[in-house]
Amino acid sequence: MNAIRWSLRWRSLKHRSAQTFLAVAAIGAAVALPVVLLSVGGGVYAHELSSIEQAGFSLSVGSTGAHGLSGVHVLANRIDGLGGVAAASPILSIAVDLSTPGGTVVPVLAEGIIPAAFAATQGAAERALLPSSISLGDPSDTAHYSNGSYTGPSSAQVLLSTPLLQTLNVGSGGHVRLSPSSNATAGVQFTVEGAFGLPPGFLGPSPLFVALLPLSQLQSLVGLAHLPSGGLLDSADSIQVAMVPSQAADPVAVQRVAAAIQVLVPYYSVVSLTEQTAELQSAQAVITGFYVGLSSVGLIVGLLFLVIILLRRVEQERQSIGIRRAIGVPAWLVAQGIVAEALALTFAGLLVGLTAGVATVEFLARYGSGGVADIAGLATFDPVTLGLLGAGLVGLALVASVLPIRRALTLSLPEVLR
Repeated sequence: MNAIRWSLRWRSLKHRSAQTFLAVAAIGAAVALPVVLLSVGGGVYAHELSSIEQAGFSLSVGSTGAHGLSGVHVLANRIDGLGGVAAASPILSIAVDLSTPGGTVVPVLAEGIIPAAFAATQGAAERALLPSSISLGDPSDTAHYSNGSYTGPSSAQVLLSTPLLQTLNVGSGGHVRLSPSSNATAGVQFTVEGAFGLPPGFLGPSPLFVALLPLSQLQSLVGLAHLPSGGLLDSADSIQVAMVPSQAADPVAVQRVAAAIQVLVPYYSVVSLTEQTAELQSAQAVITGFYVGLSSVGLIVGLLFLVIILLRRVEQERQSIGIRRAIGVPAWLVAQGIVAEALALTFAGLLVGLTAGVATVEFLARYGSGGVADIAGLATFDPVTLGLLGAGLVGLALVASVLPIRRALTLSLPEVLR
């Protein structure tokens, strides 16, 4: 008889342990998903926001289509003349072929710049990767431009990104040829002035081969200096505008300059970094809402499982509950035991979920492939966000315990005590 009793108790204990394990696992899985989504999403948002805030320029002038700005040398000078503007830097980006005297040919991204203005509109991180002085033979790019004639003397100097320089095995003072096509004979020979580093991109260090050269010389090389009819084209993709330091952090001053630039170029877009920040914040709010909505499905499933487990335990302990009620144990003490059990399971699941979520992100950051590892590496585990997640889960656990409590307090005493 005793053997049968012990066997039943052991079976009951095993069943109860299995229920506990499943409840904790379900809640842990439900918690791990929002931990991963919110930490990675928050990290990417913080990274992009930091990039915007640390940019050396405050405004950007652009247009639709490739190389959509025209007359940029004159326009940059007019923007320079506005109060509060420190520098206006036109930039033209276009792919060209680079060849070496040894016959090596590689595609590169050529960036046409006005050296002095370009340096003045870069953030601290970018300036640290550039040479202490960028001249490219003509810091203001006025000699070759020659008031729009493009007939002035050409400095023919170029800066190459460090990865490109190492690949070509060319040092400062060496010569390379840039061409708009694979026909190297149609290109122009440039002298390498030096090298510059590439800032980390969104998905890690940029793999691009980049060349910096004077804007007017790149325009001449790729046919963006004049129209076929001979009219002035002077194209670029954008103009980055830096404010004087005393006004760079003043949104009112930035918007005033943006409005003044818009008057100069009514058909171009003028975007301030404050607008980009607001757009990024709005996008982050939408994405966070999506993450929370997606995660709530898992949380609901986990809490429903918790309700089922608690109801099952009420049924298993119905005789014990009936005895306690019959001898005068207050209803609130019975309810307290159920709530304590619900909270114990919830806190255990929360701990498991937080650990699993953090471990998943760290595993992806260390062993993930390509962009997965880079994005996971940006994750930030915000204590406030994780704390709110935990508090919300505890609140839901209290709500989930209502049905089991109601079931326990409405048991028929004569029936359970028979």
